[in-house]
Parts: sequence; structure tokens; C-alpha cells
Amino acid sequence: METLINTLLAVAGLLGLVSLLPPLARKLGLPYTVVLAALGVGIGLLLHLGGGVEREVTGPVTAFINAVGNVELTSAAFLYIFLPVLLFETALGVDVRRMLDDLGPILLLAIVAVLVCTLVAGFAMWWVWGLWHGMPTQKALIICLLLASIIATTDPAAVVSIFRDLGAPRRLTILVEGESLFNDAAAIVLFTLLLGILTSGGDPDLGAAAFDFVFKFIGGVAVGWLLGWLTALVVTPLRNQTLSEITLTVALAYLSFILAEHYLHVSGVVAVVVAGLVMASAGRTRISPESWSGLEQVWSQLGFWANSLIFLFASMLVPPTLMGAKWSHFALLAALILAALGARAAVIFGILPILSWVGASDRISHRYRIVMTWGGLRGAVSLALALAVTEHQSLPDYIQEHVAVVVTGFVLFTLFVQGTTLRPLIRVLKLDRLTPVEQALRNRALGLSLSNVRRDLEDVAERFGLDAAHAIDPLMERGAELAQEQLDLESRYGALSLDDRVYIGLATLARYEEQRYLAYFRDGVISRLSVQTLAAVAGRLQDALKTGGAAAYTKVAAKQLRPGRALRTALWLHRRYGWERPVSARLAERYAMLTALRFCLRELNQFTGDRLAPMLGKQAAEAVRTRLTARLTVVEEALDSIRLQYPAYLDAVQSQYLIRAGLRMEERSTQSLFEEALISREILNDLERDLRERWQEVSTPPKLDLGLATHELIGRVPLFAGLTPERLAQIERLLRPRLYFPGETIVRKGERGDTVYFISSGAVAVHVAGLDAPIRLGSGDFFGEIALVLDQPRNADVTALAYCQLLLLDKRDFNRLYSGDPVLKEHFDSAIQKRLSA
Repeated sequence: METLINTLLAVAGLLGLVSLLPPLARKLGLPYTVVLAALGVGIGLLLHLGGGVEREVTGPVTAFINAVGNVELTSAAFLYIFLPVLLFETALGVDVRRMLDDLGPILLLAIVAVLVCTLVAGFAMWWVWGLWHGMPTQKALIICLLLASIIATTDPAAVVSIFRDLGAPRRLTILVEGESLFNDAAAIVLFTLLLGILTSGGDPDLGAAAFDFVFKFIGGVAVGWLLGWLTALVVTPLRNQTLSEITLTVALAYLSFILAEHYLHVSGVVAVVVAGLVMASAGRTRISPESWSGLEQVWSQLGFWANSLIFLFASMLVPPTLMGAKWSHFALLAALILAALGARAAVIFGILPILSWVGASDRISHRYRIVMTWGGLRGAVSLALALAVTEHQSLPDYIQEHVAVVVTGFVLFTLFVQGTTLRPLIRVLKLDRLTPVEQALRNRALGLSLSNVRRDLEDVAERFGLDAAHAIDPLMERGAELAQEQLDLESRYGALSLDDRVYIGLATLARYEEQRYLAYFRDGVISRLSVQTLAAVAGRLQDALKTGGAAAYTKVAAKQLRPGRALRTALWLHRRYGWERPVSARLAERYAMLTALRFCLRELNQFTGDRLAPMLGKQAAEAVRTRLTARLTVVEEALDSIRLQYPAYLDAVQSQYLIRAGLRMEERSTQSLFEEALISREILNDLERDLRERWQEVSTPPKLDLGLATHELIGRVPLFAGLTPERLAQIERLLRPRLYFPGETIVRKGERGDTVYFISSGAVAVHVAGLDAPIRLGSGDFFGEIALVLDQPRNADVTALAYCQLLLLDKRDFNRLYSGDPVLKEHFDSAIQKRLSA
């Protein structure tokens, strides 16, 4: 009982201290982990140095200090209690859709960074080992590589926090977060392999080690993906059951780690990361918005506790660890620091430019790359892996001592040297300063805000009969100061050009666009899947403006309407295997996205006239509205093409949007009545029950029928009109229905023909060389027969002008039909002769 009380006292006391550190870190301008490590080292010194504490302090304080000193944190506790929470919480907060855009660069950067750091730092220490201890052995090399793998994992929290404060491109922030997430996994897998080689005592088999690395990594991905999707399926019926939904995600984090690591012998770290990413993506669409908000808060709290406690307990071991340091340890530490920084610089300055050059990443300035290099802090994961080595009974004491001292010293260097100098470095690089354009925007926005505040204050004073002079005079003085600042700015840098003001307007709209999508989701108007897609695009628009200006903004906006990877995959499955459900679901998602985008663009047009025009001027506002109008025109055209093919479905989607908006307004009105005491709690509960029932009726989006039933499509082709039901049934069995998108190429000139296409609905353009305009074919027409009958390559490109429902007849069946039915043969021959003579 006493042991339990002391443990609870230690944990509760430490959590109490931890709660005071975030505001202290913000006030000091230091990363939170630096302040946390300082507290842990301080407690460790207090415990290590002194028995005098008990004599000077009595009561609960003494009990707390003794309890903290008696807590033993093992590596098993870290791996099985804290690590799943840390990894799952990090993965859950990742914007998966944005990360998938850069998954290749992220994986490349993460795995290469780990391998380069391990090899460069490992061989550097091995060389120093040889200088200090004589001829270095193969075992010494494994020890040095093990040391390097422990510190290969980075903590991105400090850099990401600073990048967000600086307004760095979001793609850069996601690149840093994703790299850290996967290099944690890669580093721990590599550490496990090297530790196994070291403890086995045999000669290392590099081929087997490489295979084991790949097997554990891919196996972890498979386990995490499978469990994540099973959880997403199970959580769907639990919708609006917040406690059950959150509990299920906690179970997922631990089960994915334990099943992968302990039972399947693959990487539990990778499994947890992938499971968290699956829930961050699929779970968002299956868990209610209210529950997801609570889930994020719970996991944020769990992550904060786990990170804080593991860091504190690990930092408390620093003083006794460093007491046994020798000069040889400091030599290895110096080599490790220099080599690790050099390896990180090589990756950041070597690989990132290549990724930018091939278009896999935005161009990143040298100043940001310097911050990424210097900001590679190490934290709890490195300390815990070192702890795992010191607890390994089969390793000699000198190995445990080397690992403990060198890793601890390296972590302290990154925290107390790199961490404390990170913001001063940013000031030296002038990354924290507003550009002249941003300063001008700040002055204009603040001036407009002061003007609005002054007007509102005058209204309030008039309404209540108060003297507003005391409040208005300071506003007028501040306004005069801003005007003078603006004059000084213009005299130094010149007045804002039209391009600058257009840039400011587009940047403002991109941020506002993202806010509107989030507001639509909170109001229940759009689904979480739609808000993820649209908010990700708004984020890409912001990044494009920062890296490429207005031209890049226009390019990204145009790319938004192209079919995405998921839709292209669904179309491939439809054409390959005839599966309609995936493409139907993706098309429904696309239609919902286009409808929400149209709503938002109209709001942005209104916002530009009401809010941006007074701040940027009429000319700049018109230029901005021109770009918005161009975007809106394209969206309207896309929706019109949908309406032509699926009018009933589009009407159902838009009606559902309006019904949802009405229900949300009714919900707010009801809540307002209760807050004004016009209705009782009992009446409010009854009204809310009725609202929930009506929400259920519109919670599922309408289903899209692609209209690809062959027996219906064949009836729209005049060529088959008049055939007997028996003959029609025979032909129907030969035809395959397919759906094509506007602008999609159906047939390419020069390819071998193997199919005839019958247009059941829609229209296509046949691009024939030598003709000024393409030939347009519509419902009832067919194409592709010339290449089959004359046995020659295709002589034209054919593209879809709208959503086209086609019936496909392959070459073998066409030849049978052509040779076995004189009436159809005559029809085909007539069409061929007419087209060749045109």
C-alpha cells in the first residue's frame, strides 16, 4: 500500500510541476523540452547529491522527493506504456491528405536521413575509438553504429512550432513532421537490428540484416494498416458514442504495438504510426465531429503526459550517468556531435534541392534549411533507447557505460546548446521579420480594425449615454502613428505595387477559404471527407503563393478540379474489373466537393468586395475577383456537366446541403431560446431529440447511380433498335459498360485498335489530323470500328466532352457480330465509307 501511495505521489507531484512549464517556456522563449529537461536534471541533481534534503524538509515534500527517487523507469515501461501513446498522438495530428502528396519525399528523407546519420556518425566515432583505444575492432564498429542509430531520431516539436510562428510554407512543416514520424520508426527498427547483432556475438550478415529491416518495416505497415481499417469499420456503428469511440482508439494504439512487436515480430513502432495515420484519415469520416474534437483533446492530453513523464524520468538519470564520464567518452561525444550535424546538413542541403529539382518538393530557402539542420533536437526516444542498452544484461559494462554517457551528453547538447540558440539563430537569419509587404498589410489591417472599433465604440456610447472621448482619443493617436509608420515605410521601400496588393488579397482569401470550409463542417453542411479535401487545397494555395506568387496560386486552383488519385484508382478498378461502387463513391465525393467549393467561392467574392476592397483598393480587389470568377466559372462548368448526366443526384446533394444548414440554424436558435430562459431544460431536451432524429435522416449522403446497367444503355443506341429481344440479349452479353470523364482521352491516335465504342449518353470529340475542328459524336453514335475492320492503327484521338456512358465491344466479339449479321455489317461499312471520305 505504501509503495502504491508513493508512486501516485511521485507521478501526481511531477504532473503538477509539469503543468507550470509550458507558460514558463513561452515566457523564456525556449522549446518546452529544454525547460522540461532542465527540471529533470535539477531533480536528478537533488536526488543524487543529497541526503541533506530529508533533514531540511519534512512532511509531504520529503515523501515526494523520496518517492520520485524510488520510481524505476525501465525500457520496457517506455516501449509498452509511453511509446505507443507518443507515436499514435503524433500520427493522429498529421494532415494525412497533405502528407500523402509528399509521401515519397518524406519516406526518402526519413529513411535516408537515418541511414546517413547512422553511417557517418558511426564511422566517425569508430575512427576516434581507434585513436583512443588502438586498433578498432568490428565489434567496436557495431557499438558505434548502435550509438549513432540511437541519436538518428529527431524531435520536430521545436522546429515545427517555430515554423508555424514564422508562417513558413505548410508543406515544409508537413515535410518536417512526416520525416520525424517515419525516422522514429526507421531508427528504432535499425537500433533493434544492431542490438541483436551485438548481443548475438556472431559476424554480422549485412544481407540478412537488410532483409530483416525491410521485412520488419513492411510488416509493421501491413499490421498497422489492417488494424487501423478494422477499427475504422468497428467505430462506424458507435457514431456519437464519444466515450466508446475514444476508448477504441486507445485500444488500437496498444494492440497494434503489442501484436506487431510481441507476437508477429515485426516493427510495433511502424504499426502504431500507420494505425494512427489510418485513423487520422478514415476515422475522421466515421467518427462524429463532436466526438472527434473530444478525441483530439484526449489524445493531446495523453501525449503531453507521456512525453513529459518520460522526459522527466529520463532526465533525472543524467547526473548519475555523467558522473562516471571519462575523457574517452568526451572524445566520442565530440565526434558524434560533429558527424551528426554534418550528416544532417548533407541530407538537408543535398537531398532537398534534388527533390525540389524533380518537382517532388517546393524550393526551400537556405535560411530555412539552416534552421532545419540546427533544429534537429533529440529527446525522450533517444534517452529511452539508451536506457534499453544499459538494462541489457548480456552486454558488458563498458558498452553500457559508453552508450549511456555519450547518448546523454549528445541529448543535452542538442537541448541546451541547439535548443537555446535556435531562436537567436532565427533572429540572425532575419526569418522573424516581416517583409515590407507584410508590414504594409499589417498597418492597413490594423488601421481598418481601429476604424471599425472606433465606430462601434461611438455606437455603444450613444446607446448608453456615455462619454466615449477617453476611449476614442487613444485610438485616434494610434491611428496617426500607423499612418506615419506607413509613410515612413513607403518612403523607404516605395508604395505597394498592384502585384503586391493582389498577392496580399489572394493570401488573405486563401486563409479565409480554409476557415470557411471548417465552418461549413462545424455547421454540418459538408462531410469530414470533403472538409479534409477542400482544406488541404486551401493550404496548398497558401503554400503556392509563398513560393510562386499569383501564377502558382492559379496553377494549384486549376489542378484542384482534376480527378485525384483515389478517383483514378476507382476508375481503373471499374474498367479493369467492372466494379462500380468505388467509382460511384468517389464521384459522389467529388460532386459534394464541387458544390461546397461553389458556395465558398461566392462567399469569397462577397468578402473581397466588403472587406478587401477598402484595405487594398478597388483596382487590386477587381484583379482578385477576376481570379475568383475564373475559378468559379470552371466549377460551374464542371457542375453543369454533372447536371446534364446526373441531374437528380445533383439536386439531391444540394437539397441535402440546405436541409443540413437549416437544421444547424434550428439547433442554434433552440439553444439561444434556452439561454434566454424562454424554454425549460425539459423542452430543450425534447427539441434536441427531435433534431437528432432529423439529422440521422440526412447524415448519409445520397447514393449515386452511375446508370451503367447494360440493358438500359443498349436501348439508347439506334444501331440496335428493331432487333428481336433474343438477339438483343445476345448482344447485351457481349457489351461492357464504362464511364469516362470530361476531357479524358478514350482513344489515342497510332495505338492498335481492339475495341468499338457505342455512345449511350454524353458526347465525344474526334480529333482528325487536317480538320480545322474536331468531329463531335453524341448519343447513339459509335467509333473505333475503322481500326478493327481495316486492321490498322487508330487514325484519330477521341476525348470525352462530358460524362460519357459508353458500351465497349472487344475485337473478337465485334468480328463475330460484323461477319455474322449482314444488317449490322452494312451499317458499319456505310459509316466507315462516310468517315473515310470526309
